[in-house]
Amino acid sequence: MDAFFASVEQRDNPDLRGKPVAVGGSRSRGVVAAASYEARQFGVRSAMPSSLAARKCPNLIFVKSRFDVYKKVSQQIRAIFYEYTDLVEPLSLDEAFLDVTQNKKNFPSASLIAEEIRLRIHQELNLTASAGISVNKFLAKVASDENKPNGQFLITPDQIDDFTAALPIQKFFGIGKVTAEKLSRMGINKGDDLRRFSRPALVQIFGKSGAYYHNICRGIDNREVKPDRVRRSVGAERTFGTDLDDLNQQEIALREIAEEVSRRLKGGEYKGKTLSIKLRYADFTTFTRSRSYQSYIDDEEIIAEGAIGLLREHAREQPFRLLGVTISNLNVRDEIQKGQLTIEF
Repeated sequence: MDAFFASVEQRDNPDLRGKPVAVGGSRSRGVVAAASYEARQFGVRSAMPSSLAARKCPNLIFVKSRFDVYKKVSQQIRAIFYEYTDLVEPLSLDEAFLDVTQNKKNFPSASLIAEEIRLRIHQELNLTASAGISVNKFLAKVASDENKPNGQFLITPDQIDDFTAALPIQKFFGIGKVTAEKLSRMGINKGDDLRRFSRPALVQIFGKSGAYYHNICRGIDNREVKPDRVRRSVGAERTFGTDLDDLNQQEIALREIAEEVSRRLKGGEYKGKTLSIKLRYADFTTFTRSRSYQSYIDDEEIIAEGAIGLLREHAREQPFRLLGVTISNLNVRDEIQKGQLTIEF
């Protein structure tokens, strides 16, 4: 989806259309969850401190996030996907992989399917989406960013070598900012540069990620689209309008977050064995601490007491701007599908 959260807000509030909008945060504190394309022209980006965003764009309009609405719209979008294929692997509320090799409408072309899905999203939900089409998940993901907003981009098999050779290293899906900077210092600025390094050399430098880098610079990605992707964790976090410097306030906040986590666990019929807390201080220093249990948990009180115990054991006596609680090591297992066919582009 194109600037999903911000686009939903602009759709639902005509006064916001054509204006720079940031979802989440405020002028004084917080973090931008999403930015409209009008705001992005000023350099505003998601995950940016909202105070910095306000300096970059003095006319920026901050709106509160409505995740219940975004989730509902996401479900409507996925319902459209499922009319074409059952092989849908969500990445987030606004993005998913679709394997349309065998599709329910017997379309002969993946590009035609993408065009129709995008048209239906626009007609039925008054939102725009962009699509990437190619032979595997890595290439499709990269392609989806090539013609945004409201466009699609195709990488055919005979284009893969030239496309990945010229692709800037920071655009490779799976290579983050820190790794891209490290690669740049090594003289690696595009895919062709990365191909000069052997698999053993990359593994020696980057560990098991090196094998992935060796493959993707050649357009190789054998991961299958996994429908109903296995959930790895359930969590919640809260950024405070004013830093919490009182232990009692911090513990009350953790109990409220634990209540939300417990609600989400029970709603999805999940339990987990590992509890983690996330602590972010006023200076943005962030760390996590965890503990494991012998049996699965979902109880609000157990989660709260465990989180508070970790807080008392590990926290410095400094104000917090964010607290979070996550339960992982869930009572779920992977379901893997085998086999791959072909379809025209």
